[in-house]
Amino acid sequence: MAREWLDADVVELPMEPFAPTVSAEVVRATVAGPATRAVSDDVEITGRGGVRVRLSPRQIGAILTFVPDGRGGLVAHVDRQRGRTALAALRDSETRPADARFSLATGRPRVVPGRDGAHIDWDKTFAAIERAVAGTGPRTVAAAYRMVPPALSTEKARSLGVTEVIGEFTTGGFSSASGENIRLVADEVDGALILPGTNFSLNTHTGPRGTAQGYVSSTIIDHGRASTAVGGGISQFATTLYNAAYFAGLADVDHTEHAYYISRYPEAREATVFEGAIDLVIGNTSRQGLLIETQWSPSSVTVRLWGTTSVEVQSITGERYAYTTPEVRRVPRGPDCIASRGSRGFTTSDTRVITDARTGALISKHTRTVRYAAEPIVRCV
Repeated sequence: MAREWLDADVVELPMEPFAPTVSAEVVRATVAGPATRAVSDDVEITGRGGVRVRLSPRQIGAILTFVPDGRGGLVAHVDRQRGRTALAALRDSETRPADARFSLATGRPRVVPGRDGAHIDWDKTFAAIERAVAGTGPRTVAAAYRMVPPALSTEKARSLGVTEVIGEFTTGGFSSASGENIRLVADEVDGALILPGTNFSLNTHTGPRGTAQGYVSSTIIDHGRASTAVGGGISQFATTLYNAAYFAGLADVDHTEHAYYISRYPEAREATVFEGAIDLVIGNTSRQGLLIETQWSPSSVTVRLWGTTSVEVQSITGERYAYTTPEVRRVPRGPDCIASRGSRGFTTSDTRVITDARTGALISKHTRTVRYAAEPIVRCV
């Protein structure tokens, strides 16, 4: 066609002789033999955990065809999509892999072994069904499985070096409502593992923190003044986690300070979070794993990081300067107005010095300067 398409004549296409590979005799023999046997009775497929699926002759006929084998014969073939639908109940026999994890029930990290999962090997299962229904043997088939290893094996967990506390911090002084939110988020984070070379995002780990997850309304900072919102108080947990990571020498990937200074937190060494907008992200740049342990009480929350000590960390807080005066805001009286006497704003800094725990050699020295706005004087009128 490429050579002659511009000519006015009809293009003669080359042809080759073709003969079917399966004869009529083979078709008749298959119908009389294997095809008839295939739908002569039920077939039972057994899976793990006592799961059983029985296919009737009509169901077998709906999923089974006979196709050329390339050698002049016909062989039974289960349609893969229809077969999975007919045997959907077999999925109840599948098991998910379980990662190895750490338990602190004894006061120190102990590896709880992982477990392989088992997923149905559909190709091998269908092949066994094809042999069973077309043959003369038993019409019972054992489903085939492929083992699925956990993402974190027992051996890998034991090699992570999670053996000692390398960073710890405690904060307190929260209200009962904030305390409930802190309890929930601490429970979600407890036991989290940060693998070498990976980051931990607080917002990603917890996911939504709304009423559906049990969080309640508490105090937040909104547009520079105190307000209330569901999930208020999570920033206290973020500050506690941030400081534990700070003294463990972890990488400060992303964090944001509060708009104005809150006296129960270390100045220039605190963090706030807000779902979908402000996150706390810490990074594990070491060769060991890091296990997060949390402990909550009605008066305080503690975060411990377990790993292997490799660095020493020193915090140097700078002087306060560039003070600012709070403005007065008059807010309509009601549930959205939280009166405040305000406080001066200021600028300060924190310097983190990280040295090698074995040699004492300086690894890094970083200063972060923070400007806190003045907390406004709020009058409910």
